[in-house]
Amino acid sequence: MTSPTQPHISFEKITKSFGPVEVIPPLDLAIQKGEFIVLVGPSGCGKTTTLRMLAGLESVSSGSIRIAGRDVTAMRPGERDCAMVFQNYALYPHMSVRENIGYAMKVHGTPREEIARRVGEAAGLLGLEPYLDRKPKNLSGGQRQRVAIGRALVRHPEVFLFDEPLSNLDAKLRVEMRTEIKLLQKRLGTTAVYVTHDQVEAMTMADRVVVMRGGVIEQVDAPIALYERPANRFVANFIGSPAMNFFEVSTREGAAWLDGQRLELPPETFQRVGPRERVTLGIRPEHMNGGERPAPFTFACDTLEPLGAHTLVLGHVGQEKLVAQVEPHFDVTPQNSCTVQIDMSKAHFFDIESEHSL
Repeated sequence: MTSPTQPHISFEKITKSFGPVEVIPPLDLAIQKGEFIVLVGPSGCGKTTTLRMLAGLESVSSGSIRIAGRDVTAMRPGERDCAMVFQNYALYPHMSVRENIGYAMKVHGTPREEIARRVGEAAGLLGLEPYLDRKPKNLSGGQRQRVAIGRALVRHPEVFLFDEPLSNLDAKLRVEMRTEIKLLQKRLGTTAVYVTHDQVEAMTMADRVVVMRGGVIEQVDAPIALYERPANRFVANFIGSPAMNFFEVSTREGAAWLDGQRLELPPETFQRVGPRERVTLGIRPEHMNGGERPAPFTFACDTLEPLGAHTLVLGHVGQEKLVAQVEPHFDVTPQNSCTVQIDMSKAHFFDIESEHSL
């Protein structure tokens, strides 16, 4: 059993190599009981490989994995007490919903009455009661995904594992299903590890987000902390939609200088960054419409994207492209100059060489 101070899941210096190629350098991660952890990053960053090592579907080259105090590194998948939900649902087409959900229990010799009870519970939680006698081909994508979740649910596992489970659904259904999964996980209190390439999915679902790049964990933090205090330029660029704007600027006389324009900095920000000939300034599009410390900035407008609640102004300054999020009826026309008010209290600065946050 896990002690109150012991993580529910721990990766201890695990590595993964395919031949001479090391795809996961030594990785450490501790996950507490009942947490909803999301692994996020671009394609090829190692998030799915890490999940598969936890599930036992990939071997660990070195290091160890513990679940609820047990060293599971060398255990077969069926011995780890993890239930996995896949991207492609992996349902048996010739079986009904009821049979799909209860199949694993049947294989393990669970009494018929217990199977019926657990399948009924899962169907009730997931709204599947009207569909229990249908085959997967007669279900929508969202209903199929609920069946896949139900199949994992009835096992009462130590850990839920989700491998991009919503990527085959349309945008509206993805939003509905991520809410359902999050609410279900909180109701059950089961530890969940979820993989996605969609940073919006990560931000809206996770208790903590693990941002990965090249097999390396760049930052582990609560979603709002990643947004407000990214550890480096990569995390700042990956988290947030639309993505953060980056500009090479100089800092002197209490301000950042961009394209010959002075952007007054809060005194505490200038004190932290100091005078520099070259430094990267990061500004999110939503912080280019005024705020606590507005500083006027003019750039060339290329095109507009009206989105109802707000409008995106796509433009450039010098060779740098930028996006500003402004009010719906903001007075600007393409191919003209545009002036916005940058909230410099929200400015981020990154070292040019290391790309670490200053």
